[in-house]
Amino acid sequence: MNSRTLITLVLAAACLSLGAKDAPPKAASAKICTTCHTTSPGNLRGNFDNLALKTSTFQLRIDDRFEVLRFDKASLKVITPEPAGDVEAALRSIAKGHEVRVQFTEKDGEKTAVLVVAKSPVKVAEKDAISLEEVQRLVALGPDKGHYFLVDCRPASRFMEGAIPTAVNLPFPAFDKNVDQLPGDRKKLIIYYCSGKTCNMSPGSLQKVKALGYTNAKVFVDGMPAWARNHPGVLSPASLMAAYFDTQTPLVILDIRPVTLASQGFIKGSVGVDPAGMADLLSTFPAPNLKPPVVVVDETGGEKAQAVALDLVKAGYTGVNVLTGGFRAWQAAALPVETGTLASRAVFVPRPRPGSVSPKEFTRVALLAPASRPAVILDVRDPDETKGGIIKGALTIPQPQLLTRLAELPKDKRILCHCSTGIRAELAYHLLKNMGYDIQFLPGDITIVESGEFTID
Repeated sequence: MNSRTLITLVLAAACLSLGAKDAPPKAASAKICTTCHTTSPGNLRGNFDNLALKTSTFQLRIDDRFEVLRFDKASLKVITPEPAGDVEAALRSIAKGHEVRVQFTEKDGEKTAVLVVAKSPVKVAEKDAISLEEVQRLVALGPDKGHYFLVDCRPASRFMEGAIPTAVNLPFPAFDKNVDQLPGDRKKLIIYYCSGKTCNMSPGSLQKVKALGYTNAKVFVDGMPAWARNHPGVLSPASLMAAYFDTQTPLVILDIRPVTLASQGFIKGSVGVDPAGMADLLSTFPAPNLKPPVVVVDETGGEKAQAVALDLVKAGYTGVNVLTGGFRAWQAAALPVETGTLASRAVFVPRPRPGSVSPKEFTRVALLAPASRPAVILDVRDPDETKGGIIKGALTIPQPQLLTRLAELPKDKRILCHCSTGIRAELAYHLLKNMGYDIQFLPGDITIVESGEFTID
């Protein structure tokens, strides 16, 4: 080895070292988890996502990124609030989005879960808890007649997406900064709520407010999820703008004012709705399982808007809110207004999952001759599935084998990945994306016959 080669290698190593130092470390916990927990090495905290029992793999969402973990059902321990018969049953019992802690080992860049702990319901003494029925009664009276102070202690970003009527937002992480906003009367009923049975923010707020000498504080343990299953929430014009328009989050806005009035000025994207025609609206409305956020707008945020919103809740929609102050409040806030003809039908297209490719684009590429495709079609199904048919020219690597067969994958070409349902394809996407591959995945179901022809559901 000559001196020039040696110097080159040393410089390259130094650059790699600097790059590793400069790269920000990946968070081991979702931001909301860090409110109440610290995460020790070899552990991750986040929200349970996709589960692929066929390949002994699951996916954990940590804010905007995903971790893919393998497991051995013979050695994995799973702790859930309700005991299950075996490991697979326990994993299936964890709902998508549920907070979990995962302990893992790591070898050659692959994480293997050894313990999964699903977060249990918080424990609140009976004397410190308040029921949904009592909260409903008080909210119907209002703070003055009901003599209460209702606090949403979730982060502001969640509060802006919709809250229980009459609630004020005093986030638990900023409790000490907002003490001056608490009632002066330490005997007044204060009700805290947050994100539901497993959320520690309202019990944490309860402990803090008791330490300040307040003697009549309660926790609505079931929180916003229980309220949303039974009643519409509310949001202000500023919240609607910040939580949805500014973030480009898809939603449905129903304007129930008379057409002649609404056409003179309405919120962008609004659908004109006759409150008397709710049956017709629901017959064409986006399905409840899509979970569309819905905001109902009338002139002042009054009873008609509440009635329409409640009808939607009764029909199974859980993300329904009424615009506080109605369209007049939107105008008073000097927010954008459009004129003309309102849409006549509600359409909702969920925001695509990160890394997904549309069925239309996948089909366009897959129907090209293999030699002329601008991307590689990667099939990560198991051999017992691919023997029934593969897309012509597709590269087949079962998802569990990806790390040992990386040499077969091009780094200089786009990869479109699929399985049969989209679950294993998404796992493969996150695994390969983190390793620098230009990859997308098909998020839906695909059926392939022996001839190579396919249909996407």
